[in-house]
Formats: sequence, C-alpha cells, structure tokens
Amino acid sequence: MNAHVQASPSDSARTLVVDGRAVGPVLHARTWWARSRGMLLRQPLPAALWLEPCSSVHGVGMSAALDVAFLAEDGQVIDVTVLRPWRLTSPRQDARAVLEAPAGSFPGWGLSVGSLVRLA
Repeated sequence: MNAHVQASPSDSARTLVVDGRAVGPVLHARTWWARSRGMLLRQPLPAALWLEPCSSVHGVGMSAALDVAFLAEDGQVIDVTVLRPWRLTSPRQDARAVLEAPAGSFPGWGLSVGSLVRLA
C-alpha cells in the first residue's frame, strides 16, 4: 500500500480502520471541492478516499477502476462495487459516505458488506 498520501488543503489525511484493524492512510474529503475532485488527477492514486457526505460517485475522467463501498451513518458497509472508468453509481439513499480505493484493495483489507469502517 502506498504510505504517502497526497492531500490538498480541502482534504485531511487520516488512518482507515476496517473491523478494528488499521489498514492504511485515507484522505477524508469533506468539502464540496474535495468530493467533486475525488480521485481525479491524483498521481499516484491515494490508498483510499473517504467522501462525506456522499451517496454516489462517478468515474468520469478516470483511467483506472476503483473499489467503492457505500457506508451507513455508523460506518457499516452496506454495498460494495467496482467502478469502471467513465461509469457512475446510482445514488444510495441509505448511504452517508463513500469509500474509494484502487481496484483490488478491499479484498486485501478484508472489507466486504457488513464490515465496520472508521477514520482514526
């Protein structure tokens, strides 16, 4: 996992915790600008990006697929998908936040539907 997290003034670097285990760095995108930018134009891609509040994401302008997890208010994963470049997800009314990571990250972290994730 890439230990370097590329943050902008509208992002904050944190640690991602999955089912009680710290799995690596995560950017916390809380502003409109940071959420709109998402993973776009970040080189290299950060290990993870937590978008909040957020209930859907898009891959417009992306050249790589992303693992995407929709999170309930308490951080429980309610759905997981792989977002292909130039695609978009349907809005999830029950999602409070979305976690994105380079495709293939979630299995390595043990993240699946029902997992509990949080920021530390």
